[in-house]
Amino acid sequence: MKLNVIVTLCALFSLTRQAPPRDECVCKLINSQKAFPHDKLSTVEVNATKCTDNITPQKNLELESLLLGLERRLPQLQENVSMLEMEDDGDLYAVLSLQVLENELMEIKQLIDRLNGSTLGHQRLTTDTNKQLQDLRAEMVQLETYDTMQVVKGHQDNHRLKKDLDQCRNTFFPTIQPTQHPHGSCPHGQFQNITGPRVYTAGEYSGSYKYGAWGRDPKPEVGKENWYWRVMLTSSDKYANYVRLYSSLSALIVGVSNPGNVMIHSSNPTTNTIQGPNVVLYGGALYYNCYNKDAVCRFNLTTQTVTTVQLPKDTRFNSKGNFCHLDECYPYTDLDLATDESGVGVIYTTKQDFGNLVLSKVEEGVPPTLNQTWRTSVYKQGVTNTFMACGVLYATRYVSKDTERSSTRLTPRQVQKGSTLASSSKR
Repeated sequence: MKLNVIVTLCALFSLTRQAPPRDECVCKLINSQKAFPHDKLSTVEVNATKCTDNITPQKNLELESLLLGLERRLPQLQENVSMLEMEDDGDLYAVLSLQVLENELMEIKQLIDRLNGSTLGHQRLTTDTNKQLQDLRAEMVQLETYDTMQVVKGHQDNHRLKKDLDQCRNTFFPTIQPTQHPHGSCPHGQFQNITGPRVYTAGEYSGSYKYGAWGRDPKPEVGKENWYWRVMLTSSDKYANYVRLYSSLSALIVGVSNPGNVMIHSSNPTTNTIQGPNVVLYGGALYYNCYNKDAVCRFNLTTQTVTTVQLPKDTRFNSKGNFCHLDECYPYTDLDLATDESGVGVIYTTKQDFGNLVLSKVEEGVPPTLNQTWRTSVYKQGVTNTFMACGVLYATRYVSKDTERSSTRLTPRQVQKGSTLASSSKR
């Protein structure tokens, strides 16, 4: 009975061997359907991946950054031109200011060229991507013809049904989204990007002083909105006893200080003078690490008086809790001061915090006081700097001699609830 079945089955196919053994049968099976083109499917997958890689959020961010930079540079240029017209005395200062304006015009031209190049690049990318998508769609439609059992159509129907079911379920049982705490708020918007350095000249004291700080008051006094300040560590690269003021950015660049210096004390160093490079100006007062103290000094530039606020017990100072990288530490950076629109913050570490970063809000007053404090899980000697923007504290890490990367950010409200720093790439 079994032999008859085998013989009948073999009769349906052409035999491939002339004289097979009596106990076996070799047959050739011919499939009437076309073979599925796996190589074509692989090509479609590769092209789809390339198409996705070409369109990234970074490209849009780059274009937005260029537009924002141009939007802010043009009013600044107009302001500098107006200031030059008012301060023109036909002397060396005017010549140097013209050189600064020429450099600014060159930078704006380069910015416009980059913007035009990015716009043309985006237009080409849009055209190419549209063509690629049309080609991919046509190829996928062709590949679907091989799906004789309609597996793909079944998956699409299942996906559509699942989507309708989820929509129906969410209508009757809506999901309550968790509350997201804002990452700070400020008039100028949140921090997005850091551009490269703007180098004009060798500076007023080229090569004379290695360490110091400069900037502009986030809360300036009336009439001093465009003023800049600079502090140079003039004694052993560790100490300073005055702040130097400039009436504009151009004056800072060319080294013309019409307001001059404001002395904290005639001796350097001495009680309540500046120790370390971490200095900020806020509300017409200079904040810095007091000489030989675990305290913050506040020097009022108008009254030329100093008041202090003591930091918590066992705060590391006198170069015992510095910013560092693998090869070295930056001396006398135990206390860092940072400002944004919300005020002044002091960043430090204590023995109780095992060397991790601590942020305390410094409230204005005579004397100043410490308000809210936030503790982090970031080791202070593992970062090289900190700064604040829009209510968020950022910490940088060493990349190379000329580059540091903003690798962590801290939102004080989150840390207050026990969270730790979140990773970020901002610089």
